[in-house]
Amino acid sequence: MGCRITWLGHASVVLDVDGARIVVDPLLGRHNGILRRRGPAPRRDQWQRPDAVLVSHLHHDHAELSSLRLLPAPILTAPANAAFLRKKGLSATGLGDEWYDVPGTPVQVRLTRADHGHRPMPHRPNAANGHLVRTPQHLIWLAGDTAFYDDMAAIPDLAGGPIDLAVVPIGGWGPRLSGGHLGPVTASDACRTVGAAAAMPYHWGTLHFPGAAQAPRGWMDAPGEAFAEALPEHAPGCRSLVLTPGQSVDL
Repeated sequence: MGCRITWLGHASVVLDVDGARIVVDPLLGRHNGILRRRGPAPRRDQWQRPDAVLVSHLHHDHAELSSLRLLPAPILTAPANAAFLRKKGLSATGLGDEWYDVPGTPVQVRLTRADHGHRPMPHRPNAANGHLVRTPQHLIWLAGDTAFYDDMAAIPDLAGGPIDLAVVPIGGWGPRLSGGHLGPVTASDACRTVGAAAAMPYHWGTLHFPGAAQAPRGWMDAPGEAFAEALPEHAPGCRSLVLTPGQSVDL
């Protein structure tokens, strides 16, 4: 059994781990509302037939209902978010402080804290979280959208062992980050804090707003380049896995 991670762009990640498929914050169409995707939509074979779907929070670039409806699998998220998704006709389970066993797989999932309350929505719940994914062979931390917080140091204890892979946000859909986010340097600090053996950056280089031609040249690619430079300095020994949308890598 192994672990393959595929980045579909923005915050959408697929984990093929120990025979199970986990899809995270799926954004599967060409665009997301007014936000435009650079490049083609994700290939269906990369995300179809998941065993579980993880949703970090209900911002539209993380919880797009049309994408979630393409994935007939249990959605695992915070309780308030799960209640909202069930009202929309989706199969969602609100997780507490215990591990959830994904049916028919060796995968367990639980929530972690995320500090992401900077832009509350008036029409959806605003609970935000990350996830831990645990199998007999692997421990993976998906940070979700979050700022840095000191309690990240407790994540390996929460996981029950060293973190094999940290999936950390490093950007957004504009050249400037609002509060409640990690940038390339603070994401590298987070990887050091949790002692991750490898790190894959996401939430960058994919979506842009209308009129992005007026933004500084190269802003979409800059976070990935900055993370690749910052990680060896801030988290020595942590392997950098900077992917392009649609690319996969095996751990």
